Amino acid sequence: MIWESFAAALLGLALSWSALRSLPDRLPSGRAVYLTGALGALFGAYLTHAALGPGHVLATLIGAVSVGAVTLSLLIRPRSRRLARSAAAQ
Repeated sequence: MIWESFAAALLGLALSWSALRSLPDRLPSGRAVYLTGALGALFGAYLTHAALGPGHVLATLIGAVSVGAVTLSLLIRPRSRRLARSAAAQ
């Protein structure tokens, strides 16, 4: 379980790094992104390990990456664009 946790944290950090490289202007600070990715992956590993039990290392790591990606997607901000006002609001 220790090695699964370590691998999940590393996968979460790698996922955070790739998110920061691809969407630097739509994410908050790097510290928040790295923390969210690592903790999301650790929670995903814990959740998957609790659901499947021991002996499913690959499935646990897949669950860790999946939950880590979902938590990172919650940090993405919309592109900055000006909203058009409706005719009724004018």
